[in-house]
Amino acid sequence: MMTRRQLLERMGSGFGTVGLSGLMGLQGATTGPVNPLAPREPHFPAKAKHVIYLFLNGGPSQVDTFDPKPELTKNHGKLAPSGNLKTERKTGALLKSPFEFKRCGKSGIEVSEIFSKLGECIDDICVIRSMYTERPNHEPSLFMLNCGHVLPGQPSMGSWLTYGLGTENQNLPGFVVLCPGVPVIGPQLWTSAYLPSIHQGVHLPNNESVPEKLIQHLRNHNLKADEQRKQLDLLARLNSIHEEREGADPQLEGRIQSMEVAYRMQAEAMDAFDVSKEPPAVRSRYGEGDFARACLIARRLVERGVRMVQVYYGNGQPWDNHDDILRHRDLANDSDAPMAALLKDLKSSGLLKETVVMIGGEFGRTPSVEVSGLVKLQNGRDHNNHGFSMLLAGGGIKGGTTYGATDEFGFRAVENRVHPHDVHATVLHCLGLEHTKLTYRYSGRDFRLTNVAGNVVKDILA
Repeated sequence: MMTRRQLLERMGSGFGTVGLSGLMGLQGATTGPVNPLAPREPHFPAKAKHVIYLFLNGGPSQVDTFDPKPELTKNHGKLAPSGNLKTERKTGALLKSPFEFKRCGKSGIEVSEIFSKLGECIDDICVIRSMYTERPNHEPSLFMLNCGHVLPGQPSMGSWLTYGLGTENQNLPGFVVLCPGVPVIGPQLWTSAYLPSIHQGVHLPNNESVPEKLIQHLRNHNLKADEQRKQLDLLARLNSIHEEREGADPQLEGRIQSMEVAYRMQAEAMDAFDVSKEPPAVRSRYGEGDFARACLIARRLVERGVRMVQVYYGNGQPWDNHDDILRHRDLANDSDAPMAALLKDLKSSGLLKETVVMIGGEFGRTPSVEVSGLVKLQNGRDHNNHGFSMLLAGGGIKGGTTYGATDEFGFRAVENRVHPHDVHATVLHCLGLEHTKLTYRYSGRDFRLTNVAGNVVKDILA
């Protein structure tokens, strides 16, 4: 209980230090750093500073994109000699790819015709052809690729990165998620879970081209910036008094930090998200549409120091082509040019050297045709968690290489198998983080992105 006189005394004596604390990045002797997103040193010298994760949600088919299988073509319409692996739905005979593969770049890596522009960048890309995960369902596989666990309730990769490294630009969020709406699961894929809530991804709908619509309610039309600052300083002091009396409150602290980030975003966010400021020739290379806009925004954000940007291809699971694999051509027509333009722009500016670009989905697709009663046209593929592909580029990754292999039909990873834990460990390594040391104590246990597994794939490091 406090009298009005005590309240005024405490507020009056503290106002001078509030402004100083904002300048110095300190919150007070009892509560530690005011800004948990302040840049921090990695565990060891890093080659990368940023991550852009282009997530093709739904599960793109490896045998139709980056893992050509001549034996699949040769045995089209026949049953696999060893039988089909168990997946989510019933599958039948082998189904050849309707797309041609061509050797690209100096490395001569074969890439499907539907990704011809990415093929132009193949000498900067490592194609991992031996990915696998435990479950053939979207939800657990999405959790695994995004959060390192098959069950919900774990922090996302972007949250771990900002927790470990902070971010370089204090006027923008450290972890930005771009999707027109939401993938099949939604915000649990970019949650901070038990990490401090300031590390949660900031989701923005990239179907809006006007920054004011993309980031709604950012500007205060009734108060000037200095007036807002005074309000926040007063609230900070009152909250500090509350914490001194009641003890630390992580949820309250998270809300405070989120408001601080929102205040600082007024200075830079509108410019960062305004793709109309790009020259027409640049916008033309990326193309039209939500995904193209998101790839261009991702580049603009890492140029401004954002730690991680995650771009989901679209709402739901667009690459989930159970009925007709020819749908992949339309999806690639929409995504090939933006991804290639992003890689080329990053390379020309020198940013690719310090940005890891990840491209892939939650699993692959079967080389056999789906014949379940749920499909109308039997020209598609079921989910395949036994073997699929992922692309990595930049930031210490060895370009112009392939790693691992699936069997002769592209069903199961059989050579140098790579689990999502291994990918996460490798990307963290590129950013100077030892994955076994990036931990957070919660509920009596030290948790980490890679759970109790994961190995750095050293052969794909430059």
